[in-house]
Amino acid sequence: MAGRPPLNRSIGAPAPPVSFGEAFRVWLKIGLTGFGGPAGQIALMHRILVDEKRWIGEGRFLHALNYCMLLPGPEAQQLAIYVGWLLHGVAGGLVAGILFVLPGAIAVLALSVLYAGFQETALVQALFFGLKPAVLAVVFDAVLRIGRRSLRNRIMVALAASAFVAVFFLDISFPLVVATAAIVGYVGSWAGMTAFAAVGGHGPATSVDTLIDGEPPEHIRPSLTRAIKTAVVCLVLWLGPVAVLNLWLGSENVFALMGVFFSKAAIVTFGGAYSVLAYVAQEAVQTYGWLRSTEMLDGLGLAETTPGPLILVLQFVGFMAAFREAGGLDPMVAGVLGAALVTWVTFVPCFLWIFLGAPYVETVRANKKLSAALAAITAAVVGVILNLALWFALHVVFAEVAERQVYGIRLLIPAWASVDPAALVLAAGALIAMLVFRVGMMPTLAAGAALGLLYKLAVA
Repeated sequence: MAGRPPLNRSIGAPAPPVSFGEAFRVWLKIGLTGFGGPAGQIALMHRILVDEKRWIGEGRFLHALNYCMLLPGPEAQQLAIYVGWLLHGVAGGLVAGILFVLPGAIAVLALSVLYAGFQETALVQALFFGLKPAVLAVVFDAVLRIGRRSLRNRIMVALAASAFVAVFFLDISFPLVVATAAIVGYVGSWAGMTAFAAVGGHGPATSVDTLIDGEPPEHIRPSLTRAIKTAVVCLVLWLGPVAVLNLWLGSENVFALMGVFFSKAAIVTFGGAYSVLAYVAQEAVQTYGWLRSTEMLDGLGLAETTPGPLILVLQFVGFMAAFREAGGLDPMVAGVLGAALVTWVTFVPCFLWIFLGAPYVETVRANKKLSAALAAITAAVVGVILNLALWFALHVVFAEVAERQVYGIRLLIPAWASVDPAALVLAAGALIAMLVFRVGMMPTLAAGAALGLLYKLAVA
């Protein structure tokens, strides 16, 4: 039809290019304010990168997100690496990925030192008491934001609902849910169902569109030679230190054991941090004896209330393991080294997955069937994030939550006597503030932390 813009092209005047300095400042801002787990972080990036800055369009953002959802590891950080790579190549991806993790890693390390050294975090716990309900509001707001954009028809809503039931009630693994959604989307597109059509790119022109439309930059074009070099460099950076530790200290040393164990964990963390927590908790507590089960929960609490990926809880585990088995090192020094090792082997693979696969993922954006499969995955992920939000809500409001199996259905049953009225009130207030009065994320988090501190001081 005459006058109609071509598929996946943006309209309007070209958006200005993004300077490396401006990108650095924005990625640092995202790293400092990335509370709320993957749902909150993805919503934050969407608000800044798509709505405010117009660096990337809706269709390309969701296409990148769909790919990151298929990968092991923290999908929000991988999405940041992807967008940074689109804008400024490998250097942009490195800056985006590192700044996304660095503020949270520093915060978790500082709290780990405080926890291990003094075993007394009353003031910190008082601050976090009010922050957790506020984070809960951020997560639910994120579910609504992503859902409104990706659940465009009844079939997509049904996919999200089915994914929620599969994960929350039937305890079906996340990779199986993702694979099923992809098959449904692919077959639906093959059958000519328009419900699975991916989000188009007919919005205002963005900085990435200006950069890519026409003649794509060299780093976005697939190259077998570059792919091999990328794989070799990233694998050496990732597994080289692990091999050195095993050869130098022996395979039974705590640092060697952690290098191998957390490298394996980095490969099986499909579905985000929660999907791997049970595996890590069982191995770290029962098999290796690195920390107690109550300490594992404390570490999760610390990671939940700091910026950055929730999977930073693994950094806490690494700190405590090395702190307990320091050998001839000072325990604090050993703890810091253990935390650094675990952080390294957890996040370096994320750069490998993006730098290796992103050029090929960009080439399939025009493939309607593959785009439909990825769109179906996005719908399913909304249900998975809702599952995480409800899991989080139960553990924020109730001190005790039991798990029961009834005719193959998993039920999470809170002990009503363990309800925390103050946490419930704070959560309700934060939800009303964000969803009704549209109060921003940072004011809501700050108010929650302040009110929690005042409450704990009042009842102390």
